[in-house]
Amino acid sequence: MAKFTDLGIQEDILKGINELGFEEAMPVQKEVIPVLLETDRDIVALAQTGTGKTAAFGLPIAQQVKVKEKYPQALILSPTRELCVQIAKDLMAYSKYIKGLKVLPVYGGANIDAQIRGLRMGVHVIVATPGRMLDLIKRKKADITNVQTVVLDEADEMLNMGFRDDLNDILESVPDERRTLLFSATMPKEVAAIAKNYMMNPEEITVGKKNAGAESVKHLYYLVHARDRYLALKRIADMNPDIYAIIFCRTRMETKEVAEWLIKDGYNADALHGDLSQAQRDHVMSRFRLKNLQMLVATDVAARGLDVNDLSHVINYNLPDDIEAYTHRSGRTGRAGKTGVSIAIIHLREKYRIKEIEKKINKNFEKANIPTGKAVCKKQLFHLIDKMEKVDIDHDQIDGFLPEIYKKLDWLDKEDLIKRFVSLEFNRFLDYYKNAPDLNIPDEKDYRQKEKDKGKRRLSNKDFKRLFINVGKNQGLNAQRLMGLINESTRERNIVIGKIDIMKSFSFFEIDKQFTDKVLDGLNSSVFEGLKVNSEIAKERPKGGDSERASKRGERNRSEGSRPKDKDRSRRKSGTKSESGKRSRKRK
Repeated sequence: MAKFTDLGIQEDILKGINELGFEEAMPVQKEVIPVLLETDRDIVALAQTGTGKTAAFGLPIAQQVKVKEKYPQALILSPTRELCVQIAKDLMAYSKYIKGLKVLPVYGGANIDAQIRGLRMGVHVIVATPGRMLDLIKRKKADITNVQTVVLDEADEMLNMGFRDDLNDILESVPDERRTLLFSATMPKEVAAIAKNYMMNPEEITVGKKNAGAESVKHLYYLVHARDRYLALKRIADMNPDIYAIIFCRTRMETKEVAEWLIKDGYNADALHGDLSQAQRDHVMSRFRLKNLQMLVATDVAARGLDVNDLSHVINYNLPDDIEAYTHRSGRTGRAGKTGVSIAIIHLREKYRIKEIEKKINKNFEKANIPTGKAVCKKQLFHLIDKMEKVDIDHDQIDGFLPEIYKKLDWLDKEDLIKRFVSLEFNRFLDYYKNAPDLNIPDEKDYRQKEKDKGKRRLSNKDFKRLFINVGKNQGLNAQRLMGLINESTRERNIVIGKIDIMKSFSFFEIDKQFTDKVLDGLNSSVFEGLKVNSEIAKERPKGGDSERASKRGERNRSEGSRPKDKDRSRRKSGTKSESGKRSRKRK
């Protein structure tokens, strides 16, 4: 690898980056820095998140600024507040020994008056989010008519976030003679359009393969039932005691639910989603950066532009709709030359999407098995032993208590003492995983036959009890949320759930009958979307084809007291009969 001293970086900047521990340039820096220092060409640089792009454009900008000229000479646009602040901090660190060089971050959610005062005092480099920058231009508070360099960092992210019009307006406001640098992880057609419209014969520099995933990231997928997705997530977390991860969900609702489940189950986790205020978002991110949180559950929108180092894992609780979003997700781990793991938790109907992603990122996924309860317990046990072996001992503090400790424990032999020590810290894992089921789905052919056989057995399975619950589609219930409600209200993750029928204003579901009382007690003490939950054992269904409808009507009548009585009741009843009819016709 090339050293920074070989790239033409001046001495006062080298001194600053040496203090940061930088000696050897990363590939994108090696390729970009000489071009920026030796030519005035526009550049399109394609490189993954975390490959050192900030230094690639930041070091030449710091070196080329004319400090005596008190006007903005460089404008750096980034998609989010967090990335904007991080870039500004990095630039200030690089230029620590350049006396008088001023960098100003401007972004939404902060006091605009303070930012205007900063501009009036004179700055050399503005680092901005597009929305706030355009606001300042329209107010005539930011003069960018003498800007010589414009950087579009994570251009694809800015376009994904809807900043296309803002970018166009900003680029129309800067001089035609400026240099434009575009950095992006992927090259969709919208990014290519910006390069075509606003850049003059740019030099394209690609680190790795275009639109490909980072080389240092290992890609795994776990195949489970959709209902077991959360249980699989827990086992992955338990199998990696030092996990430091972002967990991506598709919706805000799911993000909140998964984070709440993790917190209730004792994990250091929190959620990042669009409903948080800026202060709440900053608080969550501060805790995550300090590693007070091990897992951050987020949507793609909320996590855009996050600059977090040393992530061990990225976990796709749901695969993104857009394959390019997977590239951004996985690129958040394995950064700065370190290795990382990107995990997808999928069910059978999503398996084809793994092939699509492999083709797009030019990387192969490895199919992994969800660890067994025994394997998790073994991993956690030896993690505990490792921590005990490495713990620092303050002899001055501890030695004074040892005589009393020896006296208290002298009735225990070595073997019994070790067992008690381990059990004190470890019993909760042993209890939880005692009867843990296998969550893995076998090969597709075997699985489909197994499910077919299971379906035949379930019609006469005496080990299941059928329950009624007064919540349905009208309250936003679906099969996944029902399983979540059961897990949350019972604090039991090993309940086997059978057939689920979600109706408009109520539902039925089957459970392993040994958990009947526990499930009823839990549900009847819970609230779902503001409605007090009422659950009870449903009447047995009579055998025979045509009697199925009669059974449904009987169950509706017997549960009448559990549903609100209002003038729309007849309409709901009619709708339910129609749905029951549909199922009856299917089974004939």
